[in-house]
Amino acid sequence: MRRKSKKIWIGGIPVGGGAPVSIQSMTNTKTEDVEATVAQILALEEAGCEIIRATVPTPEAALAFGRIKQRIHIPLVADIHFDYRLAIAAVENGADKIRINPGNIGGREKVKAVVDCAKERNIPIRVGVNSGSLEKNLLEKYGGVTAEGLVESAMDKVRMIEDLGYDNLVISIKSSDVPMCIRAHELIADQTDLPLHVGITEAGTVKSGTIQSAVGLGAILSRGIGDTIRVSLTGDPKEEIFAAKKILQALGLRQEGIRVVSCPTCGRTNIDLIGLANQVEEMTARYDLNLKVAVMGCVVNGPGEAKEADLGIAGGKGEGLLIRKGEILRKVPEEELLSALELELAHWENENE
Repeated sequence: MRRKSKKIWIGGIPVGGGAPVSIQSMTNTKTEDVEATVAQILALEEAGCEIIRATVPTPEAALAFGRIKQRIHIPLVADIHFDYRLAIAAVENGADKIRINPGNIGGREKVKAVVDCAKERNIPIRVGVNSGSLEKNLLEKYGGVTAEGLVESAMDKVRMIEDLGYDNLVISIKSSDVPMCIRAHELIADQTDLPLHVGITEAGTVKSGTIQSAVGLGAILSRGIGDTIRVSLTGDPKEEIFAAKKILQALGLRQEGIRVVSCPTCGRTNIDLIGLANQVEEMTARYDLNLKVAVMGCVVNGPGEAKEADLGIAGGKGEGLLIRKGEILRKVPEEELLSALELELAHWENENE
């Protein structure tokens, strides 16, 4: 059962209050380079990104927000550090949300200026705290970075903004330490009903970071905690979207999209199953169908698993059976299996239009 949380709106996307867990990413282009940033965001939209964040380190980047926003179709979030004036400029140029750490934005008056600007336009503020930004007094209080310290830091900042008369907030508490991150979310979930942005910060490269994120996000989301997520990877941001979608699908939090299952291969496999499974996964990503597709390599589990799927391949020696809803359609040579499966997907898509 999902934790009950307040619903806010980031542009046209609801976050919290029972809304589907939304998928975010962040551009790695120079925000001032409007063409490059727009091109990356459009590619991320196609991959399934629902909310996109871009850094605003300069006044030129803030000005670019307005031009970028005119050409994209998902909410645009401004990532702000150190200079409160950049937060205000980003909001004035159309940001749908701002991400700040009140601890590094300046004193109370500077935070108030940002809050007043966001309040005037009803723009949500994401209060972000990372393990690397924990205040000295909390490091001393808890003897280092701890889950308890992260939560106390975040709640102190939330109370500061609420005292300024604003509660259109999202909280983010991130750590690269997975057990610490899980514990921090368990603690904060009991202290507030504000929506939570969940992620494992600095998770790593595509391979290792995906595993770190899957373990951490999986544990947190399986406890019913989390309203929007970002998988933080050192690589192409599209990889973040792919990983996020798969994590949500695995937990039953997303139903749309084709789920590909495939066997791990063994000595009984007589077709290039590894190559075929990768091709099937890439090909099926283009279809907006809620299906299970099985790519199996041999006669032991292959026919049974394939029959349980909506569509399936059960490999033989240089060939395979094409199966739909438990019915064997035909035997297909190995080199034609991918095209035969794609043809069946096209038929399925036409039947459901």
